[in-house]
Amino acid sequence: MSSDHVRSTERPATGTEPATGDPTGGSAEVPFLELLARGAPTAAYEQPVLLARAEGRPAEWIDALERARLLALRVRAELEGRRRREAELSALFETAHDLAGLRDLDAVLQAIVQRARSLLGTDVAYLTLNDPGRGDTYMRVTEGSVAARFQQLRLGMGEGLGGLVAQTARPYVTDDYFKDARFQHTGTIDAGVQDEGLVAILGVPLMLGPHVIGVLFAADRRARIFEREQIALLGSFAALAAAAIDSANLLTETRSALADLERANEIIRDRSAVIERASDVHDRLAELVLRGGQVHDVAAAVSEVLDGTVDFTEATTAPAAALEASRAEGHAVRHGQDWIAAVAAGGELLGALVLRGHPGLDPVDQRTLERAAMVTSLLLLARRSAAEAEQRVRGELLDDLLDARDRDPRLLRERAARLHADLDATHVVLAARLDAPAADAEQEAAARRRLWSAASHLAATRQGLAAARDGGTVLLLPLRRGDSATELARRTARHLGTGVNEAVTVGASAPVENLTVRPDTVTVAYEESRRCLETLRLLGRTGDGAAAQDFGFLGLLLAGDRDIAGFVDRTIGRVIAYDERRGTDLIRTLEAYFASGMSPARTKDELHVHVNTVAQRLERVGRLLGDDWQAPARTLEIQLALRLHRLSTPATHG
Repeated sequence: MSSDHVRSTERPATGTEPATGDPTGGSAEVPFLELLARGAPTAAYEQPVLLARAEGRPAEWIDALERARLLALRVRAELEGRRRREAELSALFETAHDLAGLRDLDAVLQAIVQRARSLLGTDVAYLTLNDPGRGDTYMRVTEGSVAARFQQLRLGMGEGLGGLVAQTARPYVTDDYFKDARFQHTGTIDAGVQDEGLVAILGVPLMLGPHVIGVLFAADRRARIFEREQIALLGSFAALAAAAIDSANLLTETRSALADLERANEIIRDRSAVIERASDVHDRLAELVLRGGQVHDVAAAVSEVLDGTVDFTEATTAPAAALEASRAEGHAVRHGQDWIAAVAAGGELLGALVLRGHPGLDPVDQRTLERAAMVTSLLLLARRSAAEAEQRVRGELLDDLLDARDRDPRLLRERAARLHADLDATHVVLAARLDAPAADAEQEAAARRRLWSAASHLAATRQGLAAARDGGTVLLLPLRRGDSATELARRTARHLGTGVNEAVTVGASAPVENLTVRPDTVTVAYEESRRCLETLRLLGRTGDGAAAQDFGFLGLLLAGDRDIAGFVDRTIGRVIAYDERRGTDLIRTLEAYFASGMSPARTKDELHVHVNTVAQRLERVGRLLGDDWQAPARTLEIQLALRLHRLSTPATHG
């Protein structure tokens, strides 16, 4: 260990000593904050703990260091994840910009391969193109390759992993090339791969419509598992590479047409105008991507260029047959008087761009609509990535509150503030669950994901938190002034039910405060909300929302804090207040009335008053409690409230 590092771990903290401080005045967080600031490797975070043990520091200090180390590693992982996502999006945007200003196809393809290798962190990246004349595929661009034989490889259709991708038009990945029997091994190809020393290889097809024109690869010289996100990212680069090749081919065709039709000036001028318009829209779309435009911005830009109305629609509302044909062919297709261009990424349909009332469409304008659909898919993927990252962070914070893992109020408030949530405000904990039975485990898992997604969106818009838990979803939402836990539960049930298109039942806790002071506050409230949820389901009130106070005396059993005073006040509070203001004896009259079997004659004997006096008092009670106060369900609650009132104020009775 260097002397600089030793000094950094022993430097005393300044300011108020934290709860996890060293008896000598140091702070457990300081060395890890310095490691975070330096961008130190993961292994370096063990050093402060090892040094403290070597110096014989107290166990409390070492425990504090361990907690600080784990927290710092979580922060480091989160920062690295965000930097990686930013780098991926930046590379995609830069590549789209290169495509918009395409002048040199080789330079664009080289940039795509370089960025793919950098972002996936592989040893080698390369791109092959199909040769229709010879019926095989050949190496076009490589990055990181050192073997000449590998750089000159040609693969027959179905030969090697690349030949299999080119033949099937599907991504393939192998974590050990030479042990993989799914594709045909040949001596020439295996020798080239062995010269390069490759082990793990991922290949994705370059598609123009339904046709494979080549393959984009990322490979490592060691065994490796490629994650789904990495496969999708390489697929995005492959789409850009295919677009670059297609644009270059279009430019070549145009130049050839200009040379062949030199004497047809009018045709040449028309063609040039179309190309100029296409170039203009490409530049505008690239600009939208770079400045973080939205989907409606893309639709507006294309509407202006194509002199028509372009709208983005969800996949569920677009014409199904036309949408599927567009995805399968990779081109915009005509549907009546409209044109449909599928917006897809990695085989997933995200929606469609619809050009309305424009049946006659120039081929270049058709390609413009298709390019706009591709840019739209990039924007949607970027927006989804950012939304999923925020949802995960919100869920992690709520998990920590539920599990009471993080007891530092200051740190909890800081984490919440970054999500625009205020943990010092009054909140309600809500437990939500789907009620429709699923056909199988896969459908049930999909339904839960939809519920979590809808709950996360609601939490983000309401400055709250949401997390998946216990087969359902838990939300922590702020309670607005004048609102109640019951109203919030019912609104949440309606909102989530609309979002997932199924019945969602929601149980709510009583309002809770000071969430960061007592670590078990959220946990206790969550258990109360779950009891309310189960009660609703047992009562057959699926798709509804309620809080403990909605169940009368049953709410006493559901509430976590057994709010007896609140139950008494809700049930007979107006009668008690009337007695206190007027000096009357309505409470005692009610007790005698119920004790006498609800007989006015026996009640007057118990109270030693005239029967008309009993009738007048009971009439006053009816005006205070409502006409239905003698209904069986109400009388049960009133008698329980009278008993609890007597027990809580023994000095005034007896």
